[in-house]
Amino acid sequence: MKKFAYVIAPLLVLLFMGSCTSVRVLSDYDKEVNFNSFKSYAFYKTGIDKAQISDLDKKRILKAIEVEMANKGFVKSNDPDILISIFTKEREQVDVYNNYWGGGFGWGWSPYYWGWGPGFGWGPGFGWGGGNNVSTRTEGSLYIDMIDARNKELVWQGRGVGTLNNTRNIEKKEERIKEFVSEILQAYPPMLASK
Repeated sequence: MKKFAYVIAPLLVLLFMGSCTSVRVLSDYDKEVNFNSFKSYAFYKTGIDKAQISDLDKKRILKAIEVEMANKGFVKSNDPDILISIFTKEREQVDVYNNYWGGGFGWGWSPYYWGWGPGFGWGPGFGWGGGNNVSTRTEGSLYIDMIDARNKELVWQGRGVGTLNNTRNIEKKEERIKEFVSEILQAYPPMLASK
């Protein structure tokens, strides 16, 4: 039984940690667009400038997008087929875990019995109990928009939602940003069902 506990406990910890760091991805696109015609891209500065995050995080996100787009065979161009824009949202998520446990002990009186024991009665007593644990975390959304450079119409949007690590460790922050971007851009280009 002890061997079983030694094997299961680390697996549960890994499962819990993995669930906390996952990125949930949603994407939407214009089904009338031929995504195979897009071969080059540029960043849409007007949209990116409006993103309400630090310039350092913008640079990290754009660098991660450049890496992912190069891996997909796209080239950065001054005369692009698509423009890429980003924006972000964040909110505080409050989690409440009910850890109630409890018990009690007291003394009481009856004509037939007097003493200590479980139950109810009048007089002094003592007990123990538990309550709720409350934790907060920052949940963020990163949106990546693909805009047709010719007509300036949105053709694809990917959104990644996950917990942001409030960390001072720059390497961990950069890894988390890369993870967000990679997970989102796995959905681009959309796999169109053959007609």
